Amino acid sequence: MKLTTKAQGLSGTIRVPGDKSISHRSIMFGSLAKGETIVHDILRGEDVLSTMQVFRDLGVTIEDNGDVVKIQGLGFDGLKAPKNRLNMGNSGTSIRLISGVLAGQDFDVEMFGDDSLSKRPMDRITIPLRQMGAEVTGQTDRDLPPLKMRGSKHLRPISYQLPVASAQVKSSLIFAALQADGESLIIEKEKTRNHTEDMIVQFGGTIAVDGKEIRISGGQELTAQEVVVPGDISSAAFWLVAGLIVPHSKVVLENVGINETRTGIIDVIEAMGGKLTISNHDAVAKSATITVETSELQGTEIGGDIIPRLIDELPIITLLATQANGRTVIRDAEELKVKETDRIQVVADALNSMGANITPTDDGMIIQGKTALHGALVNTFGDHRIGMMTAIAALLVRDGEVELERAEAINTSYPSFFTDLEGLLNG
Repeated sequence: MKLTTKAQGLSGTIRVPGDKSISHRSIMFGSLAKGETIVHDILRGEDVLSTMQVFRDLGVTIEDNGDVVKIQGLGFDGLKAPKNRLNMGNSGTSIRLISGVLAGQDFDVEMFGDDSLSKRPMDRITIPLRQMGAEVTGQTDRDLPPLKMRGSKHLRPISYQLPVASAQVKSSLIFAALQADGESLIIEKEKTRNHTEDMIVQFGGTIAVDGKEIRISGGQELTAQEVVVPGDISSAAFWLVAGLIVPHSKVVLENVGINETRTGIIDVIEAMGGKLTISNHDAVAKSATITVETSELQGTEIGGDIIPRLIDELPIITLLATQANGRTVIRDAEELKVKETDRIQVVADALNSMGANITPTDDGMIIQGKTALHGALVNTFGDHRIGMMTAIAALLVRDGEVELERAEAINTSYPSFFTDLEGLLNG
């Protein structure tokens, strides 16, 4: 598809779709709790719909009337063996977290996904799940999907130090630990998003977090809840950056989730001198209104313990850095290599093809600022964030056209993206 270029400014108010991470987990916890869970403002992107269908295949009744989602939870003991293979689509969150759930079930399952998911290593979860007593096999020595698993009703508790900073791996082990015989200890490499821990408490469970150490006992019973999903800061990030770099812009984003483990992009924007204000705090939902305006930005260094707090926002932060004064360095971001694509290489290739000056490194990028962008042909390679990043970059193009191949990937997390963009352009 051809993208809009030569934007004269963006103006307006957007309510971004529900947080993808919380939407996934609301379905999982609702299915594993006893009773009826009601979820408001859920994201209806393809990844979340994959999670919803998987739990239906496991015997859970889930109704979506377009307004709220109602889940008739069965508890851990109520899940049933599926009649077919479980399709995880493009969703790494689905396959990794649900593997932790199924590790405690004593039936055979096979989990598979699309071409992109089939290239993503699952050994980071299969190794500890095997230690707990689950039987699981994948393809190659990295356990690529499809995965075949037979869980156990007698999982062993685990004491495990995560070799990577990954909320998906941590959450997978937490779901398994909830079904183990005894107390498990999980030690994070760096603190990552804590939606799973928060939701255990919300659903009546107990979990002890002390710094990077997480202790959780098995045999807990969860109770159905009413969940309101805040807006996804990862989706809001594209408009935050657009409002900062497109001339003559002011963008207001309502109901954005500002969980403390997810707000790294706000810290980066402030470090770069961006005009950003936060108002209308909702302490319960951990959400707020964020307003940005066109700004003169300065390059910065991004690395260390902030990386897990903005890992999904790094593609759009890279675009932000191409429009700042001076040089920006991103380091300690090896995790980008095992996302939907090798995002270090794909982001650099996409923006460099449009005139940026980005040097990929083993764990990040070096980005030269104040580069003019021009038209190009860009392929998402099935990665939704590459697609949205390119659409925002196109707004700065004055010379040539930008054509995006496989733009449908954006539906994974933000089905109304282009509608919202059109609203800001006409605002």
